[in-house]
Amino acid sequence: MRCVVIHIDRSLQAKQLAEWLGADVMEYSDDAFERAFQGYEAIVAVMASGIVVRKLSSLIRDKWVDPAVVVVTPDLRYCVPILGGHHGGNDIARKLASRGLTPVISTATDALGKDSVEEIAARSGLEVMNKFSTVAVNTAFVHGDVPVYRIDGPAVVLIAPGVSILSRPGEYVVGIGCNRGTDAAEVVGAVRDALRTLSIPENEVLAFTTTMKKADEEGLTAAVRELGGSLYFLDDDTINSQPVASRSRAELIGLIGVAEPSALALSKHKELVMRRRAYGNVTIAIAR
Repeated sequence: MRCVVIHIDRSLQAKQLAEWLGADVMEYSDDAFERAFQGYEAIVAVMASGIVVRKLSSLIRDKWVDPAVVVVTPDLRYCVPILGGHHGGNDIARKLASRGLTPVISTATDALGKDSVEEIAARSGLEVMNKFSTVAVNTAFVHGDVPVYRIDGPAVVLIAPGVSILSRPGEYVVGIGCNRGTDAAEVVGAVRDALRTLSIPENEVLAFTTTMKKADEEGLTAAVRELGGSLYFLDDDTINSQPVASRSRAELIGLIGVAEPSALALSKHKELVMRRRAYGNVTIAIAR
């Protein structure tokens, strides 16, 4: 995790923290936090928390892409994760605790000594697929034990909204739409053509996804099995809540689209790198 220590007139303290954390050092300026947000996964700020909060207010986008931020008091007594506790902030506080600082951790699961979806994923080297599920699941961790199941594929799993899915790491999500009865070979060919167009290796695909209405398409499931990936079927509400710019013929089945909104729904950065493109009977969109 790339980390930077930002300080105001506390160069000695900043250098000490940087040595402990293997971090870079940056002197505070008006655009320091903006630069740090663009280049680092974690920020340790040696200054008053009020300054940090004001500077963060216009930069915060989403907890899954924002860097973790930890405030350290100028006397190196306390360390307080104020952003991204489950995404590296609490881990930094724990590391600093081993150096004598007092961590102030406010995330409910950690404060109560409970596990969380994000920490299980980090320990396992996996990614949280359906990020919207973590609020419900982490709340359940706070109130009791939550079972964790491992399923080795190939397999098909139908899940409820309050279940988090952890999968292999990857950067891209491939959304797939297809006409009824499309065979596996045509789907595989379309996916590989699309990935080749963007020079994306197949092992960088986090997931393949489509609408639940395609759950009985044998050609589609066989294609993803051949590609060695995981296929996720999304419900109508999840698909229809995505911010796609244009509608498609999927309106005939009550959806704003299939390939584009499916890819966006499970993507990390909510960015379409390839808008929907037709390959014969198959439509492909790719998000990251």
